[in-house]
Amino acid sequence: MTMQRRKIGRTGLEVTELGFGAAPIGNLYRAITDEQSEATVDAAWEGGIRYFDTAPHYGLGLAEQRLGAALQKRPRDGYVLSTKVGRLLVSSGESDHDQEGFDLESDLTRVRDYSAAGVRRSLDESRQRLGLDRIDIALVHDPDDHLRQAATESIPALCELRDAGEIGAVGVGMNYVQPLLELATHDYPAGVGIDVILVAGRWTLLDRTARPLLDACADRGISVIAAAPFNSGLLAGAEPPADGRFNYEPATPEVMAKAREFAAVARAAGTELPHAAMRFPLRHPAVAAALAGMQTPAEVAANVACADDLPESAWQRIEAVEPALG
Repeated sequence: MTMQRRKIGRTGLEVTELGFGAAPIGNLYRAITDEQSEATVDAAWEGGIRYFDTAPHYGLGLAEQRLGAALQKRPRDGYVLSTKVGRLLVSSGESDHDQEGFDLESDLTRVRDYSAAGVRRSLDESRQRLGLDRIDIALVHDPDDHLRQAATESIPALCELRDAGEIGAVGVGMNYVQPLLELATHDYPAGVGIDVILVAGRWTLLDRTARPLLDACADRGISVIAAAPFNSGLLAGAEPPADGRFNYEPATPEVMAKAREFAAVARAAGTELPHAAMRFPLRHPAVAAALAGMQTPAEVAANVACADDLPESAWQRIEAVEPALG
């Protein structure tokens, strides 16, 4: 299958409109085997996905290791890979079960480091775990409490690596709109700037609070990766589950009612809720890709089935419904 691609900022990189989020193959919430991980990445490739995103944070390096191993057999110029900086993995000297949502035992611990030296070390170690010769997009990961250092150290250091040809694009990835907006609109020195923003869960059918961020990015030629289009799974099925979660928390009655309204309108428009949820972020001109986490070949197949756009007549009905937020 051939999937449509979109450019990243003013760089020469192009990503497929659907991206593969690798956190789940890092044992997010539940452990899986290396074989299942490889089968999931293989299914994504066969489905036409050519943009893959990971991070040291995901499974304390396990997601990078598994993704890199699965991509070894693929032509390196045939896909775009992003990983993240800001969390170094350091041995604690004692193995323990991970406390940040990943089902695994490890002696590694996460240490926040947004310094220029930390950024370079993080990328070097990511390349080793991935077993790949280069990283295409480097994203500063969750610098919520480190915005000044991200703007004055992390991003300039990444821009130096970009200018030297060691990476292809520089960006920031977070869950929250205001700090992303601050970094996108920061007055950087000449030659320093962001190519791409990754925002998770804030530009979806239900939550459109990222609109000011997306508009600012469009004005500046910055591309946006819209992650978590299903808002923690609430929009992933034809009918929202009764125990559905919204942005990692149990959905409120108001949010649940709005999700069910979108499901009903999507059906009336001739489609289903997941298809509308996957394609909606791409309606904004700043968005280059919708990025969804995938843990099984079946999840990949369901997401790939949502890759094609909907008729404009369907969008007219779906977009007439007000979101829960934004």
